[in-house]
Parts: sequence; C-alpha cells; structure tokens
Amino acid sequence: MKITVLAVGRIRPPFDDAENHYKKLLKTKQSVEVVEVKDDAALIRRLDTDNHVVALELAAPQMKSEAWAKWLDKRRHLGKKVTMVIGGPAGLPAEVKAAVDEQLSLGEQTLAHQLARIVLLEQI
Repeated sequence: MKITVLAVGRIRPPFDDAENHYKKLLKTKQSVEVVEVKDDAALIRRLDTDNHVVALELAAPQMKSEAWAKWLDKRRHLGKKVTMVIGGPAGLPAEVKAAVDEQLSLGEQTLAHQLARIVLLEQI
C-alpha cells in the first residue's frame, strides 16, 4: 500500500527538518510520498478518487495511536492506495470535502497546516 500526503503549501523551517526525519524513518516501513500543491485549485486537480481519500478535518472522528495502527493495518490488507489530504490555512475547499471517502482528525486543537503534516507522518 502506498500513502500519499497531499498538502497545500510548501514545508518551511523549522518543520522541514522534522518532516525529513519522519520520511527517513518511514522509508523501510511504509511507502509514503508527500505532494505539495500551490493552492486549492491545484489540490482539486491532484485528487485521485481511485484512491481511498481521507481528509484531515478538525471536527472529524479522532483516534488514539493504537486505533491509527489498526486503521492503517486494515488499509494495508485492502491493498488500495491511500491519499491523506491536508488543506492550507483556510482549511479544505468544499469540493474536496465532498469527494473524500473518509474524514479523520488529528485532535481537537487547531494545528498549523505544516505541523499537521508532521503529526500525520509520525502517526503513520
């Protein structure tokens, strides 16, 4: 199974070091690609609805780390590629929210979109 993290905006210091750290750790355990897009229009164009598409949303269901592990394991057994979508500072456009298969939350606190990428990679 391959996981694509589709995110609006470029990662910048100090977050880039943390992202590189987690991508290096994941190299031997899980195929993960981070795709950065410039804006919402580019996000919509890059969305592959043949994949299992998951929007990261504040108000969506949350999971503890153990539940994340079970969720990922289930996706691995299904064999379908997964795309995790992270919006920019304004969140995700309605068109993206309407096209996703599932919504998940990284927690109740509002995270900077760059920090959300780091938290997601750590959970993967």
